[in-house]
Amino acid sequence: MYCKSVLPNGIRIVSETIPYVKSVTLGVWIGTGSRFEDEKSHGISHFLEHLMFKGTGRRSAKDIAEAIDAVGGQLNAFTAKEYTCYYIKVLDVHRELAMDILSDMLLNSKFAAEDIERERQVVLEEVHMYEDSPDELVHDIYLDAVWPGHPLGRNILGAEESIEGFDRRLVLDFYHSHYTADNIVVAAAGNLEHEALVELAGKHFGGFSGNKKDALVHPPQYTPTRLIHSKETEQVHLCLGTASVSQSSPDIYPTHIINNILGGGISSRLFQSIREERGLAYSVYSYQANYRDAGLFTVYAGTRPNNIGQVVELIMKNIMDLQAGGVTKEEFIKAKEQIKGNLLLGLESSSSRMSRIGKMEITLGRYISLDEVVDKIERVAEEDIWRMIKKMFVSESLCLTALGPIQSDSIPDVRKPRE
Repeated sequence: MYCKSVLPNGIRIVSETIPYVKSVTLGVWIGTGSRFEDEKSHGISHFLEHLMFKGTGRRSAKDIAEAIDAVGGQLNAFTAKEYTCYYIKVLDVHRELAMDILSDMLLNSKFAAEDIERERQVVLEEVHMYEDSPDELVHDIYLDAVWPGHPLGRNILGAEESIEGFDRRLVLDFYHSHYTADNIVVAAAGNLEHEALVELAGKHFGGFSGNKKDALVHPPQYTPTRLIHSKETEQVHLCLGTASVSQSSPDIYPTHIINNILGGGISSRLFQSIREERGLAYSVYSYQANYRDAGLFTVYAGTRPNNIGQVVELIMKNIMDLQAGGVTKEEFIKAKEQIKGNLLLGLESSSSRMSRIGKMEITLGRYISLDEVVDKIERVAEEDIWRMIKKMFVSESLCLTALGPIQSDSIPDVRKPRE
């Protein structure tokens, strides 16, 4: 059962009771991420997330780790483009300890100068490690190409130049501007009672105050382009995409169905035609990235340099087949069932349930029940699929980014009309 309350200071509390499990997952969601950074503070949301684990006035970093390990719990965090989340999963009998640790980290972290300097080196190593992972790096290069100059187009980790400039004042300024009561959601799922959770949250988070800094948020301007980034790698890594819809758009449901059919699983058109039938790639898939006011539909593939032209042509053939003939009745029905199955199977744990309700509250400001989602998927008509295919997959609107040991003339121009 889902419930929502608001503390007197403005912190929102959302929960979902799962009486048949013995665990509880608590998460604190902050409505900030890399989207709300400028060039000087690029990467500071992620940097601040790291610093939260470095100790408080009551606990050292080792104390925090040992307290969680002593009860068999799991403590972690992640930073995204529009939010940051800190979470702990424990047995239900240890939920008060989990709330105490989370609140201590969020309210009382020291942000000591020596920790900032030490963590700077850690994050710089993370940036270098990421640059050695071309299958991940290509997605950031792609985002920067399609949304140039916009915060959504920048990577989450930050750049070396900005990270080198982080100091305690900048960290505290960002913390006080964004880690405020009206910008926080406490989410929990598992074996719990909502009223007891609200009381517990009030006890530990009631002292949080402040109002978030107003941010001038504007949608990115989609720029279809072609970018070939030469790098010595074993494979060529490719992103080919187009503009999609925002996370609140009703058209998000037909686009999820299109994604499922084109590249969303091992029975998808791309996987079958590129990997199974021809063996040209180990990894090939499509995905949706949806934000508050923008979205992208992207196809990824990794292949050997001498196969890249053939892989691009096959991706384009699958897209043109969609443009020309839409989807079959069988594909349409199967995609709906697969999406519903993936959704329900993905909510088998308290952590996945917590993540779902927390993300919905921090991004949409409301709860969407599973029944509502299933109903919206069922209501998608074949005409909706056809309309979105015609809207998204226009040759002139496609963007291609490739990373690897190749020259530009090795890759066909996807924006040229095909016969």
